[in-house]
Amino acid sequence: MNKKAIIINNRNALVIAKLLKQELDAVIYTTSELEGTERIISISDFLNANFSKLDGLIFIGALGITVRSIAPYIQSKQSDPAVINMDIHGRFVQSVVSGHKGGANALAQRIARITGGQAVITTASDSLDLWPLDIIGRSYNWTNEYAGTDENSFIAQFVNGSKTALLLETKDAGTKYLEETLPDHVKVCYEAESINENDVDLIIAVTPYVHNFGKPALFFRPKCLMVGSGSQKSLNSRFYQDEVTQLFEAQGLSPLSIHSLHSVDIKKEEQAFIDFAELKAIDFVTHTAIDLNRVADSLETSEAALEATGATNVSEAAALLASGNHQLLVTKTKACDQNGKHCTIAVAMDLAQERCGLIYIVGAGPGDPELVSVKGKKLLQAADLILYAGSLVPEELTHYAKEGCVVRNSAQMDLQEQFETMKAIYDKGGLVVRLHTGDPCIYGAIQEQMSFFDEHSMPYEIIPGISSFQAAAARLKSQFTIPERIQTIILTRGEGRTPMPEREKLSELAKFQSTICLFLSVSLIDDMQKQLLEGYPPETPVAICYKLTWKEEKIWRGQLKDLASIVKENKLKLTVMIVVGEAIDNRKMRSKLYDRQFTHLFRTGKSE
Repeated sequence: MNKKAIIINNRNALVIAKLLKQELDAVIYTTSELEGTERIISISDFLNANFSKLDGLIFIGALGITVRSIAPYIQSKQSDPAVINMDIHGRFVQSVVSGHKGGANALAQRIARITGGQAVITTASDSLDLWPLDIIGRSYNWTNEYAGTDENSFIAQFVNGSKTALLLETKDAGTKYLEETLPDHVKVCYEAESINENDVDLIIAVTPYVHNFGKPALFFRPKCLMVGSGSQKSLNSRFYQDEVTQLFEAQGLSPLSIHSLHSVDIKKEEQAFIDFAELKAIDFVTHTAIDLNRVADSLETSEAALEATGATNVSEAAALLASGNHQLLVTKTKACDQNGKHCTIAVAMDLAQERCGLIYIVGAGPGDPELVSVKGKKLLQAADLILYAGSLVPEELTHYAKEGCVVRNSAQMDLQEQFETMKAIYDKGGLVVRLHTGDPCIYGAIQEQMSFFDEHSMPYEIIPGISSFQAAAARLKSQFTIPERIQTIILTRGEGRTPMPEREKLSELAKFQSTICLFLSVSLIDDMQKQLLEGYPPETPVAICYKLTWKEEKIWRGQLKDLASIVKENKLKLTVMIVVGEAIDNRKMRSKLYDRQFTHLFRTGKSE
């Protein structure tokens, strides 16, 4: 059966019920015979048979009917479906049962967006715009663990404004969200030693480490620890489970933070490892000896492991390989079971979650500061260093920087100086933004930087940006693909000091007569025009776009035969995007997407 049910008792509710049926993939139930609904004998009989099987129950009508109908079947917010009540016009959509934990608040807000109404939410944390501590961990794969308190008591104190310390000893999207949405009564800390327990009433900690605080605490356990293990064949399962538990206890680590178990591939049938993974509901992953040896250069060689598996080291190498880290959190520990079978255990922190410096290569977009992505803007606002290419990126983008942020123009810096500048901030645990024009992955010259970061084990993330070819399409008010004529966009450049592969010569690409967008090529205009004319007719439309979306933006339209003269007459040298193809300003061809016979695409979401 469908997991969402809509119950109506008034034919006037049918219009809005059908709208919700379409948007939510729900079924409409009523005791009357109404088209598009399923008839039920009574609401009571329906709920008696289906209440516990549903995840969403929407009543359209009086709130009193809703309350009286569901009252006999309510059990717990842990298991009850999300129950919503709304009026027949969708003006007010109220979360009735299962608040945020059961999804009722989110469902009410979604329905309100569909109807243009107002979601009525009474849960304290939602009303006060505070973190929903009981469910927030679901989004980030954290496990909740309470110390010195229970869930309801802790949340009650939190929503009542008790002074709270937030300890962050790892990093991921969840910790970033917490940092960005910090309530007034919460102070963030990055080291347990910096928490003065006399100054706080509660402690929230995102950490794999075990701490014994003297105050009520909520520990969010992120899945960030990679366990590497080797063993002799037929190791006792219970013994292995106990050894891992004891090792974690001795090292002050929480087993709730184990992400996965790793070993060499010949151990893929080892029952002790399989049982442990099932017990902890984690993945058991094996690796080839070749892959393990690739990270084992600095590790102690085990002759026994080498002879049995071909790997010079199993447990430590497996932990490092899985984590992406270059150092172990727990070095190899060896133990033997009652039958003399031994195992080795090592632990490493997932490098991506290790709280250290952060590096983001951010696409600045084509120039307009408002065309940087929302994520890119947030990073610019949080950065401790912004390193930007001043000749290509407008300086206005760096105005998003916070007070105290170091802002450097890399135009006059060689690569080594750029690396040293970034590494100095990174080594202090700072956030570094390397700001590149357009999208950094399109002629962004980031390969050397990524190699440096990889060499120095500095994790980084690339944030895409709007490319100048996309800005060109927008400014030209042109769709660069034409139904049945042009379905390919070629992004390329002219051949300068860096040679082009023979198959990618501009004269060869021009033969396709697709839409070509030329980067970094204005200084080669004569040769480019000559090569383009080998494939395109002389009358082919061209657009020469200078500093797209900048204050100084200029665009010239013309024909291919006049391309070089337009560029020379206007003395264009840098930040120019050249577009060639009949798609420019084309309004003659029309997509069939909106033809009546294609409307089924919108109803089903499928194509034929």
